[in-house]
Amino acid sequence: MTRRIAAKITGVAGYVPPRVLTNADLERMVETSDEWIRTRTGIQERHIVDPGVASSQLGVAAARQLLEQRGISAEEIDLIVVATVTPDMMFPATACLIQDQLGAKQAWGFDLSGACSGFLYAVTVAAQFVGAGTHRKALVIGSDVMTSIIDFTDRATCVLFGDGAGAVLLEPAASPREGILDFHHDIDGSGGCNLFMPGGGSLHPPSHETIDKKMHYVHQDGPQVFKYAIRRMCEVANLLLERNGFTIADLSLLVPHQANLRIIRAMQERMALPDAKLMVNIDRYGNTTGGTIPLGLRDAIQQGRLHAGDLVLLLAVGAGFTTAGILLRWA
Repeated sequence: MTRRIAAKITGVAGYVPPRVLTNADLERMVETSDEWIRTRTGIQERHIVDPGVASSQLGVAAARQLLEQRGISAEEIDLIVVATVTPDMMFPATACLIQDQLGAKQAWGFDLSGACSGFLYAVTVAAQFVGAGTHRKALVIGSDVMTSIIDFTDRATCVLFGDGAGAVLLEPAASPREGILDFHHDIDGSGGCNLFMPGGGSLHPPSHETIDKKMHYVHQDGPQVFKYAIRRMCEVANLLLERNGFTIADLSLLVPHQANLRIIRAMQERMALPDAKLMVNIDRYGNTTGGTIPLGLRDAIQQGRLHAGDLVLLLAVGAGFTTAGILLRWA
């Protein structure tokens, strides 16, 4: 993709449920230890929902914060795109539930399933509508209740995930020097068997058998995901920078998907990226899937690490395999 998208991010917000699950808590639930978790993942704690709290509620909380910060009403929103792998239900779409709860009466919307790359896919899709001049305010939400599909007897996966949501607002860019400059997304479906939830769809509808076989939980081949994520994030980062005439020296901040600190550090080492240009917050949230990148942007703003004119790179790899990268000039 070389054509400029005339859209920029004009607002960012995030929400995590107040309940915290620490590594010490997990020590009492499964055979693991705080040292084992921190050494292998970099995670110290994660936020989890109370029973009965769904993805739409987290998304609404993030969206309301965003609307309040921007000083606009829900009725000004034209489009809602929700990136999630844990929708409240198969249908209607979680975007419909969020639209109703927000009172965004003028908006249409839909869900997008791209796993950990889903939020960046959703940003790119929404940017097309803004860039086409047909929409003025597009709300993109990444929201997942990952604890709803995690087996808390499986120490390989239950330590990795948390619940959370984030939202960004996309509006037309007034200047060619701001907003989304470029993107690169791709998929490799041959890797789908390495990270997936086999039960619940049309292939394996819910049944006593699928429940007994724990097919409604995340299944992961950690080493395969690890190797693929490092390689592809580095390749996409270099592709986007080189294609647009930039180098690492020009980059102000890289916000990667927060899946595992070892993945992030390995990518950082290969790219020779200094700590000052890397956003890391996995220690406090774990992997919130659709929520990681908007939560990373929110935290970067709160830490004073994002300023107008900064060159920012957003990267993710997820189940599918999916890969996503967006290069933007912070507005």
